Amino acid sequence: MARDVIDMTPLQSRDDLVAWFEAGAKPPSKFRIGTEHEKFPFTLARHEPLPYEGPRGIRALLEGMQMILGWEPIMEAGHIIGLVDVTHGGAISLEPGGQFELSGAPVETIHQTCSELQAHLAQLREVAAPLGIGFLGLGMAPTWSRSEMPVMPKGRYRIMTGYMPKVGRLGLDMMYRTCTVQTNLDFSSEADMVKKLRVSLALQPVGTALFANSPFTEGKPTGFLSFRSEIWRDTDADRSGMLPWAFEPGMGFERWVDYALDVPMYFVKRGEQYIDVAGQSFRDLLDGRLEALPGERATLSDWANHVSTIFPEVRLKRYLEMRGSDAVPWRSLPSLPAFWVGLLYDPDGLDAAWDLVKDWTAEERQALRDQVPRLGFKATIRGRSVLDLARDCLAIARAGLVRRAREDWAGRDETRYLTPLETIAERGTTPAEELLAKFHGGWGGSVDPVFNEYAY
Repeated sequence: MARDVIDMTPLQSRDDLVAWFEAGAKPPSKFRIGTEHEKFPFTLARHEPLPYEGPRGIRALLEGMQMILGWEPIMEAGHIIGLVDVTHGGAISLEPGGQFELSGAPVETIHQTCSELQAHLAQLREVAAPLGIGFLGLGMAPTWSRSEMPVMPKGRYRIMTGYMPKVGRLGLDMMYRTCTVQTNLDFSSEADMVKKLRVSLALQPVGTALFANSPFTEGKPTGFLSFRSEIWRDTDADRSGMLPWAFEPGMGFERWVDYALDVPMYFVKRGEQYIDVAGQSFRDLLDGRLEALPGERATLSDWANHVSTIFPEVRLKRYLEMRGSDAVPWRSLPSLPAFWVGLLYDPDGLDAAWDLVKDWTAEERQALRDQVPRLGFKATIRGRSVLDLARDCLAIARAGLVRRAREDWAGRDETRYLTPLETIAERGTTPAEELLAKFHGGWGGSVDPVFNEYAY
């Protein structure tokens, strides 16, 4: 998240929280596509993680990007921690270990997403090359240990770093050593949100397999194709997972509010100060009974910031976030929005996708999610492999994009962005398996060549 929400409107009741979500609904003509992608910066000379300070560090990188873009800096305690395009809505932010993230502006087509990505990478290279900085598109840092990772000067990350070891073994690895690509999509009503949420939750493991790209850590294979996805299984069960209750009768905005109210908080922000309330209840803040802020009531800022600290496989804000995929090489990044837009934004595609998953039980969905990090396409549900499901989903997505009929300047529709995924499904091996084949073959048991072959 690039910037904390600033809206000190006081919240009076649970109804205000429900209304906040309801306000996200918009007509299909106003649907937009948001794409967020993270990448690891590293030193070209030694393939080391990039520190924040120093003449060739992340601060220098952000300052250089500010000069090129003219975007407004995001500051915290005198440190530049991001940039925001106040005109169009895009932003650059830092994850805890220095992962460099572009939160793309909400755009109408995947063509625009691709153009935005290409412009961002061109601008980034212009600044990074003289500084000797490269970027890596993988889901997991392939060689660096947790202790080697830098720490970004952000108050929310300091609080999270202290809390994570209390609720899981791998939360700090999630924070400091993983990267993802994410697609954010709109809904038109509560019913539309529920249907899209259910379809995307059920099929998130298919997206995980198609983008599985994190088989290494500390220079060795992990035994997983998406170790990033496996890490989430032991991070913080209170705020992650497959949300089985989302498939139960009565699901809607109110049910999500009740879920979010039961997720322990990390912080409350007042002015520039992050107040550590990790593990405490938003219900208490809503009622003015929070121990750390006696008598003070919750604001819209508090709610929006709290919702941003919930991490299920699909997250509801005022839009839906697809969160199950590893970072990948830049040419494949537009494939993620193409996949989900084709499935969710076309009504016939959404119906077809729902038909694939509507009879699955909560236990079956969870078993599939548990298998995929290790098995990828070989995971199964009801006797069908994820590879078969992926091929079905890609066919549905392609048909949906054809019906959308959004053409670029050359008359090409959005289906061309599915090609990298269709190639993966045709050969039947995940990106991680391709990496492992190189590791055991031409790379001679070394991970280091990844910094040359997979760098942006």
